[in-house]
Amino acid sequence: MDGFLATQVVRWQAQSGRHDLPWQNTRDPYRVWLSEIMLQQTQVITVQAYFGRFLARFPDVQALAQAPLDDVLHLWAGLGYYSRARNLHRCAQDVVRLHGGRFPEAAEQLQTLPGIGRSTAAAIAALCFGQRVAILDGNVKRVLTRYLGFADDLAQSANERRLWDLATKLLPGHPTLGNMARYTQGMMDLGATLCTSKKPACVACPLASRCVANDLGSPEKFPNKTRKLKRSAQSIWLLWVVAADDSVWLSQRPTPGVWAGLYCMPLFEEREALRAVAGPENESGLQDLPPFKHVLTHKDLYLHPVWLGLPGRQALPLEGQWFDGAQLAQLGLPAPIKKLLTKHQQA
Repeated sequence: MDGFLATQVVRWQAQSGRHDLPWQNTRDPYRVWLSEIMLQQTQVITVQAYFGRFLARFPDVQALAQAPLDDVLHLWAGLGYYSRARNLHRCAQDVVRLHGGRFPEAAEQLQTLPGIGRSTAAAIAALCFGQRVAILDGNVKRVLTRYLGFADDLAQSANERRLWDLATKLLPGHPTLGNMARYTQGMMDLGATLCTSKKPACVACPLASRCVANDLGSPEKFPNKTRKLKRSAQSIWLLWVVAADDSVWLSQRPTPGVWAGLYCMPLFEEREALRAVAGPENESGLQDLPPFKHVLTHKDLYLHPVWLGLPGRQALPLEGQWFDGAQLAQLGLPAPIKKLLTKHQQA
């Protein structure tokens, strides 16, 4: 393949790409890795707020590795996909323990670390070390399938492997740290700003003159992936136990499972199970609060809070412990639970 795409992307990124994101303009693999993990299935505007707070608390991989997991989950709360936070912590520990606190330079080695897949490993290796490796995140898949007219179904792993091969062939032929970093960033920038999933700005795209999808007049048909996400729904009852001093009974969620590793009110699949645990002596004190819906990527959660006020911090027949307001502020809490507790504290 000729070098048209690589040349155009490198030139366009220098002139028109994004240059003001807090994780750009750096060769620090810690910052690049952190941003790549945070940006997985999360919008840039959301990540920007979390990225700065994370760096302030964990300025380098050693600080992250030494921190308690609860501290990491606390700062991650609200970003979702909490397995990313757990893998982030494990990865930092492995970098320190196995690699002396320095990220490996080769994509193949980076892939051996927890939570780092092929595309994330390539992004770190290309952006920080100039390795000639291709990324293939959602934005880049969109750019490449449209440019090549690649219509094969990416739900089939063989077709995705073929796209990986093509992505590698299209990389700059004479890689340097400068052009690999700019090319890799440029492909992400194109997908995020011009080659968007809907209403792409083809007239401004540096690849338009050779883009097959543009010639066909149907860029929104690419990429082709037939497998559709199947959504499910689940109802959950929350036993919200509060003592007279406003302390709350919470337990740490098991792994795996919903909100794994975070602190939460006891969960029940049925109200009857919740009532049985509360005990007959507390049945008259149970108060059903308005249920609400919380949307996850693959599932809709219908949450039913049930309030129980107790005169003191008595022992409960449940795993967990009492937490006061100061302690709650330091815990990793699921977003809907944090919202409930905050509303109660402000009432």
